[in-house]
Amino acid sequence: MGKRKASDNAGNSNQDLCEFLIELANYERNVNNNIYKYNAYRKASSTLNSLPYRVTSGDAAKKLPGIGDKIAKKIDEFLSTGKLQKLEDINKDENNVAINLLTRVSGIGPAKAKELVDAGIKSLDDLRKHSDKLNHHQKLGLKYFEDFEERIPKKEIEQIEKIMKDAIMKLSNEYIVTICGSYRRGKKESGDIDVLLTHPTYTSKEKESKKKVLILRNVVECLEKKKLIVDTLSLGPTKFMGVCHIPNDDSKPFRRLDIILAPYDQYYCAILYFTGSDLFNKNMRAHALEKKYTLNEYTLKCLTSEGVPGNAEIITSEEDIFRILKMPYKEPKDRDT
Repeated sequence: MGKRKASDNAGNSNQDLCEFLIELANYERNVNNNIYKYNAYRKASSTLNSLPYRVTSGDAAKKLPGIGDKIAKKIDEFLSTGKLQKLEDINKDENNVAINLLTRVSGIGPAKAKELVDAGIKSLDDLRKHSDKLNHHQKLGLKYFEDFEERIPKKEIEQIEKIMKDAIMKLSNEYIVTICGSYRRGKKESGDIDVLLTHPTYTSKEKESKKKVLILRNVVECLEKKKLIVDTLSLGPTKFMGVCHIPNDDSKPFRRLDIILAPYDQYYCAILYFTGSDLFNKNMRAHALEKKYTLNEYTLKCLTSEGVPGNAEIITSEEDIFRILKMPYKEPKDRDT
């Protein structure tokens, strides 16, 4: 869900290669709107990121999953010259640079960034002078820009998790609260905090009830009273997007916080999905289809002989999903690819 440039590259022996691939990925998404190339560069970066050794040539890289001729050539060029001509050219164009910068503001997507750049807004200072062109979410994204750019150390998320769980359990000890994303995958730092929430009284059968509205709103109000939530970007029946801060600690930055309410009977499909990584999820969905199942963030369903999803499987843990799909269970820390 994070948007900043940095990735989970701490201690990565191919960090410089991963960074240029992510820069190319962001260019393809933000400027060219080419999601296919965006995903290809990200997959290559993820592959290199997970290696315990340094890649020394394009040929060696080509033997790895997700790296073909074109990316291998770029790796060779970077290894021999320390730069990439394509990136140099991209960064000579001030509009490309401006679009990439503006999309790092929470709430600003590629289309909005292009619209702003076309209107002559090319820096954060320009944006501050024309904040009338921004919606509520984007204004807060600009207000907290520097803080949101900073990675969040695992220790700090652990503190936030404790404050959050203590407060929510006082509302009802039947809540289940899980921080997902890169934190659950054991990373030393994260871009933002993704929380998944459920309660036994809220199931997929009651999706249209007023109950879900109250469940999430009550939790958000409780965390506001604790001074953990300090600003709201948006609040719907099943998703809160906002800003949190460790109470009474001015040394800590403001952080992006999402809380998603999932039905109790769909919780573990949701946990699997929101833990990621994106590439791991893609591979899981592809494997499910091979086994004649369809998997998403809500359910795992067997496909009928006509290829139509049948009834949802009963899932009481992530292990159930792996077992039904006849896959060895993967710990969250092993789900980067």
